[in-house]
Amino acid sequence: MVLGTGSDVGKSLISAALCRYLARRGVAVAPFKAQNMSLNSAVTPDGKEIGRAQALQAEAAGIAPSVDMNPVLLKPSSIDGAQVVLQGELYGTVHAADYRGRNRERFWPAVLESYERLAERYDAIVLEGAGSPAEINLRDGDIVNMAMAHAADARCLLLGDIDRGGVFASIYGTLALLDERDRTRIAGFAINKFRGDRTLLEPGIREIERRCKSRCFGVLPYLKDLRLDEEDSLSIERRRLGAAWRGRRDDDRLRIAVAALPYISNFTDFEPLAAEPSVDLRYTDRCEDLAHADLAILPGSKNTIADLQWLRDRGLDSAVRGAGSILGICGGMQMLGRQIADPQGVEAGGTHAGLAILPLSTVMLSEKTTKCVRGTLAVTGEPISGYEIHVGATVYEAGSLAFAEIHDNGATERRRDGARSKDGRIVGTYVHGLFDDDLFRHEFLKRLRALLGMSSATEWRFVARDRERSLDELADVVERELDLESFFYRGT
Repeated sequence: MVLGTGSDVGKSLISAALCRYLARRGVAVAPFKAQNMSLNSAVTPDGKEIGRAQALQAEAAGIAPSVDMNPVLLKPSSIDGAQVVLQGELYGTVHAADYRGRNRERFWPAVLESYERLAERYDAIVLEGAGSPAEINLRDGDIVNMAMAHAADARCLLLGDIDRGGVFASIYGTLALLDERDRTRIAGFAINKFRGDRTLLEPGIREIERRCKSRCFGVLPYLKDLRLDEEDSLSIERRRLGAAWRGRRDDDRLRIAVAALPYISNFTDFEPLAAEPSVDLRYTDRCEDLAHADLAILPGSKNTIADLQWLRDRGLDSAVRGAGSILGICGGMQMLGRQIADPQGVEAGGTHAGLAILPLSTVMLSEKTTKCVRGTLAVTGEPISGYEIHVGATVYEAGSLAFAEIHDNGATERRRDGARSKDGRIVGTYVHGLFDDDLFRHEFLKRLRALLGMSSATEWRFVARDRERSLDELADVVERELDLESFFYRGT
């Protein structure tokens, strides 16, 4: 089990690396995270919803993702509320105080059930914790950290992040706040994201080993450009850098501005775009960026009505109209329509005016749609693939132009998806993950550059290949820098 001294210390990627390490040795391995809090999710082959990190870890293990790998998924939908997805299906919305008091009795049996199913099918399970196991205010209701470590009889590695500073204090403090029973589960610690001369760390490592009576299994370097999904919204902050865009260009890269909505979801949709050398992509809440973007994107949202109001409050709705081209995905497409009605109070209740950029309207529904999809573009017939995760049904006005045709159940059932303007400058779709496909992404960017009168790009990325290389590179580094033989096989 990989535990962390806090959020965003690298637990998800190190867990993925351990899955790849074991899989390369012929071990049938699966990932498991009892409870995940993230607005980035994935859809399993059978149309269920899990955290994006567990889907990546399954990919690293060479297996298909399943709901048992992440039985409880929390998707924040307000300041103190979250939508709960239980074993892949919508359970309901709960408030923080209520969830904390009752999560064990409601969800612990499902967590154990999912874990046991995985344990029956695989030789090894790599578990991931959440946040820190030393959150003493949450200990009584814990179902993801030490409670799960004990239930699985797991050997635990505590991961600290030196890049944010204070790594020795965070390791020492975490171990000090655990009770004796929990501390005995921690086989040792590792330090992540180190830059510089390793010898400078040695005195601190020796002192922490002495004080905590816990061994260091190794130090991992800071790795750039891994091109692997990040599910924590903290990663968005790393793309906010740079002066606001103006009319004059500094280079010939496409400017793509993604509105940094407070409840942005599935922002991994755009990481393949960001990887392209011909693209300058940023998440932004600045009017200048959106107005001077070649492509302004309204992404998915866990609270579409609240995010729509947020856009208006900042004048970003007007800024979007000034962009060279506009793309709305899922909740973003709903915002581009004429209105959003919420008769059941799924989000805010009432009826709300949209941006009226596309001829469509949406009604929020309590039922949730989650499915993997394939289809073809309405204009070119090019194949597309991805997944849908949304609440709400959209009605397209008569005579409006479709973005794509979705082929449900193979080719036996066909339905419309999305809308587009006549000139192709404005597009809306429910399909997430479109840009994961190299061919679609390259053609999309070629068309966009042509629409804007820009010359074609000369260099392209191939995401699937890069992901495999990145997973192997990550596993190679973890194998080289951590004493995995001792951690996995020899005991303390």
